[in-house]
Amino acid sequence: MATDIKPTRSELLKLKKQIRLAKSGYGLLKKKRDGLILEFFEVLKKTKTLREELVNEYKVALEKINIARTLEGDLKVKSIAMAIKDIPDIRLATKNIMGVKVPKIEASEIKKAFMGRGYGIYSSSAIDEAASAYEKAVEKIILAAEVETSMRKLLNEIEKTKRRVNALEFVVIPNLEKIKSFIQLRLEEIERENIFRMKRIKAKA
Repeated sequence: MATDIKPTRSELLKLKKQIRLAKSGYGLLKKKRDGLILEFFEVLKKTKTLREELVNEYKVALEKINIARTLEGDLKVKSIAMAIKDIPDIRLATKNIMGVKVPKIEASEIKKAFMGRGYGIYSSSAIDEAASAYEKAVEKIILAAEVETSMRKLLNEIEKTKRRVNALEFVVIPNLEKIKSFIQLRLEEIERENIFRMKRIKAKA
């Protein structure tokens, strides 16, 4: 049964263009999602490795500082720690992974030579080994912070992209296709009505 809605050919052409654009966007977003997932798993592998390394470095540092405390006493360890003035300079920059801005943490030299630590020659080898062990642990902490934050940002972007892909695939494109089918059927119906009207006019002439 005919309805009062009378779409035009230009509306149909405009809708077809919208569908092409939606499908093109869907394809690009799928590629982006897949690329992000690959990047995420690469970063995840680095995160797991860094976590293991960090735990190991921290265990070593804890063992070294306990040895230093036993040999030198807490008071001397604390006084030497207070003497250190050269605090590492941490700078936060960004880098781009598949269009996602992730942190890049840059730091001044963490690992120092014996005389570069600032406590002079008034320490023992035990304290020096503890300092060295903690410097290594700090380096791992900085790397882990960068990688784990990148992982979280990538995961958020993957979820956001997946929602957009699903919206296009299951809502936007199907709805546009339904409207296109309706317009095509309505235009065909109008065309048949016009042909029938013309035949009636010719028959009366």
